[in-house]
Amino acid sequence: MSFDLFLLAPVGSVAALLFAGFLVWRILKFPRGDEKMIEIQDAISEGALVYIKRQYGVLVIFFAIVFAILMGLVKGGYLPIFVPFAFLTGGFFSGLAGFIGMVVATKTNARTTQGAMHSLNRALRIAFSGGAVMGLCVVGLGLLDLSIWFYVLSYFYRNLEMTQRIANITATMLTFEMGASSMALFARVGGGIFTKAADVGADLVGKIEANIPEDDPRNPAVIADNVGDNVGDVAGMGADLYESYVGTIVATMALAVAAGFGLKGVTVPMVIAGVGVIASILGTFFVRSGEEASQGQLLAALRRGVFSSAILVAITSFFVVRSIMGVEHTGIYYAILSGLIAGVFIGLSTEYFTSDRYKPSREIAESSLTGPATVIISGLSTGMMSTAAPVLAVSVAVMASYYFAGGGNNFNAGLYGVGMASVGMLSTLGITLATDAYGPIADNAGGIAEMSHKEAIVRERTDALDSLGNTTAATGKGFAIGSAALTALALIGAYKDEIVRYGAELNISLLEPRVMVGLFIGAMLPFLFSALTMRAVGNAAGSIVVEVRRQFREIKGLLEGTAKADYASCVLICTKAAQKEMILPSVLALVTPIAVGLILGVSAVVGLLAGALASGFVMAIMMANAGGAWDNAKKYVEKGAHGGKGSNSHKALVIGDTVGDPFKDTSGPSINILIKLMSMVSVVFASFIIHNALMK
Repeated sequence: MSFDLFLLAPVGSVAALLFAGFLVWRILKFPRGDEKMIEIQDAISEGALVYIKRQYGVLVIFFAIVFAILMGLVKGGYLPIFVPFAFLTGGFFSGLAGFIGMVVATKTNARTTQGAMHSLNRALRIAFSGGAVMGLCVVGLGLLDLSIWFYVLSYFYRNLEMTQRIANITATMLTFEMGASSMALFARVGGGIFTKAADVGADLVGKIEANIPEDDPRNPAVIADNVGDNVGDVAGMGADLYESYVGTIVATMALAVAAGFGLKGVTVPMVIAGVGVIASILGTFFVRSGEEASQGQLLAALRRGVFSSAILVAITSFFVVRSIMGVEHTGIYYAILSGLIAGVFIGLSTEYFTSDRYKPSREIAESSLTGPATVIISGLSTGMMSTAAPVLAVSVAVMASYYFAGGGNNFNAGLYGVGMASVGMLSTLGITLATDAYGPIADNAGGIAEMSHKEAIVRERTDALDSLGNTTAATGKGFAIGSAALTALALIGAYKDEIVRYGAELNISLLEPRVMVGLFIGAMLPFLFSALTMRAVGNAAGSIVVEVRRQFREIKGLLEGTAKADYASCVLICTKAAQKEMILPSVLALVTPIAVGLILGVSAVVGLLAGALASGFVMAIMMANAGGAWDNAKKYVEKGAHGGKGSNSHKALVIGDTVGDPFKDTSGPSINILIKLMSMVSVVFASFIIHNALMK
């Protein structure tokens, strides 16, 4: 019965990809608008493709090097032969998901602007359809690759005893996740540096110095800014959440072996994921608003889609668990439910702290009356305060899922329950990611409306969608960070099982000096990582500022609107900076766990992973929510509060938003990948570290 139900995973993946194809067909039927809109859209699309080709060129070299290292470990007897190839496919499908989402987003933005000329509802439907393609490609390609590897490995290891067969299958599939994590980190960091360098540079010179509107065609960095929305907030985010999705499933499958659940335990997360895909597809039909809707009504429209999908998963999961695991393991269903509820709670909490409909963002807007310093203080305090609810939600989910799954009697079963809570949280990723990915499309649509000089009502409609997109993007980041915490905890359990499997001694007492040193180093890493990525944004933004000032100074008639800016030079500066600056932070995540393990031993690595998880989880939430709150406080004033656009309050909030940009779109969302990638590297290199560590 369990193996028959397993077919829901590949069936769900095919359904997701087919429905994504249908959405693309439907999007392309909408008109792109007039000649000026088409010209702008083509420039954005061309810039995004130039960047992504250069980035993937760097990544081909990186993946070739790591593949060679893994092959060396295979020859040394440390890893099975399938591991290097699983690493490659994980990276390939992660990059493919991001690439498809980016291409579709660049084809949707002008169509959204054109839709906004008719009604807000049409613009919402077009933009959301573009985001849904991203969400469905992530879950579809993820499940497809997982299903293929599971069937291939099941056939190859068919003659082994069941427990050993499942152990070998899941150990190899964990490496698939390392490839996805590596791709996600480079895509998220590189894309984040590009998009925020362009955004910060454009805002500092355009809005503050030249006093011209956002997305004004006179600003030389405006196309680079719009390109950045696609390479960072779509391609980077898609690779990021692809990695979260498959990582959660694979880690839980690996924990099923130690928990004693065998093939049944391995099957459940895949089946739940398949159910979640179908629920996400159905949920997209609930997303619609009136022809002219308020911000609250738009938010309600997106909520209907997410909540309806979550309810479908909650109902169906009960029968899936009972059918596969039996009545005696119904607690696993409640573990899934705890993850679903925690995810919804994190989303609502994030919405409260970032949406301009609520007190926190409005208080930041009010603080602008006394200048940029109080804006920054208010935004930081809001971000810090926003960490309490998600941390408590995840803590309750961890404890509940652990004991629901039988952790009181079987530690490994409890860890499996934590993994299933993470699977539950991400089961509706297809539609959750759609509400996130639609934001950059709406942002681009507003830019195209401004640059093509459309009537004010069009920009009002796209701004309404963009403001909502800031909230849903922050919610998506909170969702990803919360699931990362649960997944990383499950991966630490998988690391412990791997060490035990190789017969090594593991002392994880806090009184053990090596564990404590590992904790200190791990707690420090998110700060060092964030410092490197934020400095990278600052350096690249500085180059953009210099270039924009040069063009304003040297191109006669540019500020008067009688001459055309050199957009390509800013795109090139951001591209080169992103490729250069993304290397050091990314290598840090790969090298640190291996170095700590070889010098201090496997016990120190557990401390390292725990320290990075604890500090990284909180820091990522703080940065994502502070950045989102600054951004929406600025948009609240742009609607007319406290003097409106061009006022001193607005200028103060632009500075706050500029600080928040790398918080929410570069450093914050990259931390969750850092946490999981270090865990994955530790698991994959466990055998090598055990045999070569200086301190046993």
